[in-house]
Amino acid sequence: MSRGWSDTELARRVAAELPDGACVNLGIGLPTAVAGHLPAGVDVLLHSENGIIGMGPDPLPGQADPDIVNAGKKPVTLVRGAAIVHQADSFSLIRGGRLDYSILGALQVSAGGDLANWRVPGAKGVGGVGGAMDLAVGAKKVLVMMRQTGKDGQPKLVSECSFPLTAPRCVSTVFTDLGVIDCTHEGFVVRELAPGVTESDMRAAVSGPVQIRLQ
Repeated sequence: MSRGWSDTELARRVAAELPDGACVNLGIGLPTAVAGHLPAGVDVLLHSENGIIGMGPDPLPGQADPDIVNAGKKPVTLVRGAAIVHQADSFSLIRGGRLDYSILGALQVSAGGDLANWRVPGAKGVGGVGGAMDLAVGAKKVLVMMRQTGKDGQPKLVSECSFPLTAPRCVSTVFTDLGVIDCTHEGFVVRELAPGVTESDMRAAVSGPVQIRLQ
């Protein structure tokens, strides 16, 4: 048996965390896959910061509409009753505290819930934090969805972020290919391990205080 969740399985696990009636922003990258894995019977309103309220899953092959894209310019669909709004109105929704959840990718998350997801020091290009800073502080709860280690094998869960911060102490829970980890005042608390992942595997992939409290 393979160790951990695939990207598809991870998207399904994150989707299962969302309660009926929630208003949820899906960030660029891995989080966009959540749209295609919402449980049957659960009504979740998906938001994209470029102005979509009522975003659906990816279009079927050959059915993409070039005028309907998410914030990462990836083709998406609209659910029945969806609205297309000005980006200023979209950010009013975010800054007004109307988002229940924001699901973001990350480069690093600290044990205290600090988020760094926009720039790797020394990388080419300046880049910009964009709307992530609004999403990180405007949502009632921030979830991070990412692979637990980088391409270099280094843990992304760290005692203190060494990359530029997007926002401090904003992350509630991190979902990775290895498990589900809450950010608490005690540090990282693992509440679920993905299939095939041992406690030793998890500890080896965290650079920071971590406790295992499986539920």
